[in-house]
Amino acid sequence: MKIFPAIDIKDKKCVRLIKGDFGNKTDYAISPIEQAGKYKEYGFRNLHIVDLDGALTGKTINLDLIAKIVKKFDIKIEVGGGIRNIDSIKKYLDTGVEKIILGSAAIKDKKFLKEACKKFPEKIALGLDAKNGYLSVSGWKENSNQLTLNYLKEVNDYGASRLIYTDINRDGMKQSPNFLETTKVAGLSNCPVIISGGVSSIEDIKKAKELQNKNIEGIIVGKAIYDGDIKLEELAKELDA
Repeated sequence: MKIFPAIDIKDKKCVRLIKGDFGNKTDYAISPIEQAGKYKEYGFRNLHIVDLDGALTGKTINLDLIAKIVKKFDIKIEVGGGIRNIDSIKKYLDTGVEKIILGSAAIKDKKFLKEACKKFPEKIALGLDAKNGYLSVSGWKENSNQLTLNYLKEVNDYGASRLIYTDINRDGMKQSPNFLETTKVAGLSNCPVIISGGVSSIEDIKKAKELQNKNIEGIIVGKAIYDGDIKLEELAKELDA
């Protein structure tokens, strides 16, 4: 089971949102580079980064900062947030990022997802952010009116190498992930799935590990780390040997 500690970047700072609401934001004193260093120090091999400025603008606002993290630490990084064209994908991959997460742009334009998967094999992760069964886009401010499972059926053969499923109602709430819905998505998906949103305790990590044989590759942990609900030393013990 891969564990992805999270770094959400806004205005060059580490932040966390509640249910993706930019008006309900907590800033943390530690810088993104320092936070990445802490994760590396504890032995984490994977990192989930979201450029929230990018999500709002559709531009690679924090490209330079993310490039510094890639260069400084030997760690596999997946990046998302406002990546809406081939040029932006290439810019990130040129820095050494392992996978690019496509969300809103892929949901609004399936052809773009198909082209990206073909052009960058094994490099594209599909981010599906759902609220009450429907996909949300544009920094979670818009409902796409597309049912998550119906959309996945349409794009399942496009060649995404990873799927990140987030239940928006759980995100930042520390009420445990939506394991039931994630398992449904994983049962349909042609590629392995990452659990996202709502991790509250080390018990959530242990429960996720029990789902490894159900096409679930890993889990993202964010706010619970920053708020001290999960200590990095105890989380590190759950890493696969």
